[in-house]
Amino acid sequence: MTQALENKIALVTGASRGIGRAVAIELARQGAHVICTARTVGGLEDTDDEIRKAGGSATLVPFSLKDGDGIDRLGGQIFERWGRLDALVANAGILGALTPVAHIEPKLFAELIEVNLTANYRLIRSLDPLLRQSDAGRAVFVTSGAAHKATPFWGGYAVTKAALEMLALTYAAESGGGKVRVNLFNPGATRTVMRKKAMPGEDQATLNTPDDIAPQIAALLAPSFTENGQIVSYQG
Repeated sequence: MTQALENKIALVTGASRGIGRAVAIELARQGAHVICTARTVGGLEDTDDEIRKAGGSATLVPFSLKDGDGIDRLGGQIFERWGRLDALVANAGILGALTPVAHIEPKLFAELIEVNLTANYRLIRSLDPLLRQSDAGRAVFVTSGAAHKATPFWGGYAVTKAALEMLALTYAAESGGGKVRVNLFNPGATRTVMRKKAMPGEDQATLNTPDDIAPQIAALLAPSFTENGQIVSYQG
């Protein structure tokens, strides 16, 4: 049986744990070769082990998304090896501190913008030419319901996710007439380390797992999915 992503080249950021890890494994199950990026080598190796168990293959690229020049180099390396990129899952992000806006340290606010927003702009800048070389380039940016709610103490994170949505939707509008499709995915409350940090008293057993989320993100990357410029929420 033909797999939905057979022979596709996919890139997943934040692939060492949580949603990124689960998505990388799911894409490999569906036939893609997955380029896995994250800061932690050990976490990436664990993801690679699971991908191999699933019968898939991966390339591990440990680096920080704060390294803009590294993102540029990654685009060049992908071009030299494969000449294209079929799927991008821009998943990596940071929560920052849950604190009043007036109390956010400038260094932390700059880091939130750097990781949650600027890195995604750099990914678009580096990888758009590669997505356009694909017969059906697909990009999914992981967002949050926080982008649409003015919740006390969540300002830093919410602002960067709201800006990410406008960045991705503008990119989608610019790509709408071609082969590239760009969408956002809101996973909702999910059993991740970030969620546990944000909601320490919450019973995580009641939440969806990254493994629940992954197939729905993978579906947005299939050539058969032709919607563009949508914010898709997890349907459990």
